[in-house]
Formats: sequence, structure tokens, C-alpha cells
Amino acid sequence: MHAIFDEGAPPPCPTPFNLAAYVLSPASTTPEKVALAVVGPHGAERWSYGRLEAAVRGLAGGFSAMGLAPGARVLLRLGNGVEFPIGYLGAIAAGLVPVPTSALLTAPEITKLAREIEPAAILAGPNVPLPEDCPAPVLDIDAQRARYEGAPADYAMGDPHRPAYIVYTSGTSGNPRGVIHAHRAVWARRMMWEGWYALQEDDRLLHAGAFNWTYTLGTGLLDPWSAGATALIPAPGVRPGQLPLLLKRFDATIFAAAPGVYRQMLREHPHLVLPKLRHGLSAGEKMPEATRAAWTETTGTAVYEALGMSECSTFISGSPAHPAPPPASGYPQTGRRVAVLGPDLAPVGRGEAGQLAVSNRDPGLMLGYLKAEAETAERFHGEWFLTGDVVDMADDGAITYLGRSDDMLNAGGVRVSPLEVERALHDHPAIHEVAATEIAVKADTTVIAAFYTGEAVAEDDLRAFAAERLARYKQPRLYVHMDQLPKNPNGKLNRRRIRANYEAAYGAA
Repeated sequence: MHAIFDEGAPPPCPTPFNLAAYVLSPASTTPEKVALAVVGPHGAERWSYGRLEAAVRGLAGGFSAMGLAPGARVLLRLGNGVEFPIGYLGAIAAGLVPVPTSALLTAPEITKLAREIEPAAILAGPNVPLPEDCPAPVLDIDAQRARYEGAPADYAMGDPHRPAYIVYTSGTSGNPRGVIHAHRAVWARRMMWEGWYALQEDDRLLHAGAFNWTYTLGTGLLDPWSAGATALIPAPGVRPGQLPLLLKRFDATIFAAAPGVYRQMLREHPHLVLPKLRHGLSAGEKMPEATRAAWTETTGTAVYEALGMSECSTFISGSPAHPAPPPASGYPQTGRRVAVLGPDLAPVGRGEAGQLAVSNRDPGLMLGYLKAEAETAERFHGEWFLTGDVVDMADDGAITYLGRSDDMLNAGGVRVSPLEVERALHDHPAIHEVAATEIAVKADTTVIAAFYTGEAVAEDDLRAFAAERLARYKQPRLYVHMDQLPKNPNGKLNRRRIRANYEAAYGAA
């Protein structure tokens, strides 16, 4: 049996359509219901659906008054606050294309991206680096908030296939790539409601991530709002060890986080009592079975995992109605068509390892990479979009993640290209060659490590050098000086051998 799984076609996206109008549609029926609570140990800041929509449409009206052309790009340089989703949805409501970017990016990093994005406006948060020499007008936090009370704009309705937003992901070339998504992408997320979340209108979903992480934006905000549920987001500064208190105090029914957050919570709280919690969600990286088992034993609730990527969000998952048998990540969600392909790009047999591919009919699939037509074309082969993830498909369709077909790194659920890390460190005058790879320091914990040749340099000096050139999540946590770096017969760095040798020598599992 070939490794192709077809779960039927999803219902077509309505037309005309606007992503923001769809997400905030509960405001027309339940305007007083709490859409968002920003929760902390000392209380919560609450936003009703009516107040949230008014702020979004008010900001959209402000954009319209600026005379920005339809489809113009708005660069989001915002911190961990409610201004982030309001800015994102406000731009989309006005027919513009927001480009959220990590607040951790340094000035050189965001300057390089801005040259590619060519923003028509920038939403800026306090103490967030801005691009240098960018002519776009900048709206600071005060200017943004002032527009929340302005005259509301009508939603810019149109073709659901037109661009709605751009998110950045690390490309295999080492250059971050802007992933262009259509308005229909949010409609495709309905397949996750039953296929992963079991999301209901009366749910209170607490996502452990910051506002300005795309995992939080989708799973923690857009999906609960689209379903008319309540989103709970930790206030800035909340530590993982404080989350159990917030889950209990604010009656969370679903909890979403990266695996590392689950580990930290369990480390501080070996006994957890969460009476309202139905289950947890995990994505971003593979959850170790030991972490899953410990959570279930401690809380009495299951954790359902999902597998996805920036180009198509999550499309493989377990759910309460269809849990995945360990070690599988899950099943293709209803409405998805996926395959496992061999080197010849033909489907392999069930149980054989190959590259996971998604049908180009999937409404959640990206439109393409920004200003990278050749790289876009490389990812599409006939019907299939190639994910780069190596998996196998069981007879019943369960998908087990085996790794990456390239050397991409995973920094707390965010993919990072080793080439980008290596390029930054190679500028150090004492370094001759450098290889970045992911190292297991414990059975369930990995870090980015940099192996280099040349003069031995104090680790603190290398950390300071990296901090000037790379966002925090891209910076290596481990630096290892070597006499020479292993290479393959073609002279290319053999990062997998470096990793294997180091882990064998130092006993990492």
C-alpha cells in the first residue's frame, strides 16, 4: 500500500472574504463576551469581542486615512502585548499585508529584512530595534492606541486567494524567507478544530507563548476567536513555573505550549491539580515520550501533538477523538491529502521512511516565498509541496516524525538555518571555519552548538559577538573549539557527524 492518505476535500472558503472579519465575527453576536484575557499572578486585563473589534477596525481606519495602497506591506516591530494581534488584524481588515517579525531580531537583521519587505508603514513597540534608513512612516505605541478610538473602517472584502500576511521562516539557503499566505489560510485552520483541539465555543484556551510568536498567534488567538471561545495569554514576565497557578485560577480548559514549557512546569511542580483542564496541545518540536507520560500521570490529562510548518501551519495531529499511538505525532486532519515520497519523488510503501509532502490543493498552503521564485519552485513537484520532514506512515495513516532531510536547527520550536548562524560567527577574526548543529545535552533537551577552528576564544567573548549579530533564539548555547571540522567526500561540512561524535564522547542520549 502506498503512503498516500486522503482525508477528503475541505469545504471551500466563502467569497468575498477577509481574514480579520472572519476571525472577529463573534463580535456581532456576543460583543460582551471576553475574547482575550492577559493573565498574571495579580489579575487580568480583559478585552471583550466588541472592544477588540472596535480597536481593530479603528486602527484599520487609521491606515485608510494614511492613504496606503491595497496590498501594501506593514512591518510589525511589536513586543509581547495586545498591540501585536490588533496591529496584525487591523492591517488585514484594511486590505493591507502585515509582516510580523520577532522583536528579538537585531538592528542589522531587521534592516536586511526591511530591504526585502519594502514596508509602506511600520508599527513600532518600545525598545524594539527598527530598520535603519527605512523611509516608511513609523507609528509608535501611542499613535497606534490613539487610532483604536477612531472611526471604524469597513472590512476590505475580496478574493480569499489574495495575499493576507507574510511570516518569516529560515530557509535552507541560510536566508530567512518571507512566507506569503492568503486570506483563506485562516479558513483552512478549521480543520484543526476537531483534528487537534476539539475546540468548543465555551473553551478557555491558555497558550504559554508570547503574543508575537506565530504559534501563539494562530493556536492561541485566531482559532479561539474564530470559534467564539476565550483566549488566555500570560502577561509579560510570567515564568513557566507560574503557569499552573494561572491555569487553575482562570479556569483554562485547554493548554498549549512547546514541549520545553511542559518540562519546566513539571520540574517545579511534580504534583499538579487542574480540575477544569481537558487536555494539552504541543507543537514546535517533537515532545519526548517521557515528558508526555509525566504530564499525564501528574495531571490526569493527555497531550495531543501536532506537526506542521510555517508554509502550511499544522496539518498532522492527534486529538481526543483520534489519539495518536506513540511515537506517532498524529494523523492527517480531515480535509488534508498528504504523501510520503522517496528520493524519486514517488510515494513509498507504508512503513517506509520518506519525505512528507502536502497536496497543493490544501487551502492552508502558502502562496509562495517573497521575492524567491526559484526557491518556491524547488518546493513544488507536481501535486506535492515538499516539507523537508522525514517521516513514515503506518498502515492506519499514523505519521511518525523521524527528523529533517536537511540540517535545520530547532530553537524552542522555531526553525533556524545553521548557515545563518555560521555566517554571523564566521565574521569573528579568530574563527577560520564554523559549523552550527543541534546537540542533545539531556535525553529530552537540545541546544544550538557552534563548533569552530582557528584560535581558541573565551566563550563569553563569543557569546557577546553572537549577541550583536543574531537574535537571542538563534545564538548558540555551546561553543566547542576543534582542530578541524569533519567533511564529506565532496568537502562539505558533515554536521551530523559532528553531532554524533560530540554526543558519543560526552554521553548525551
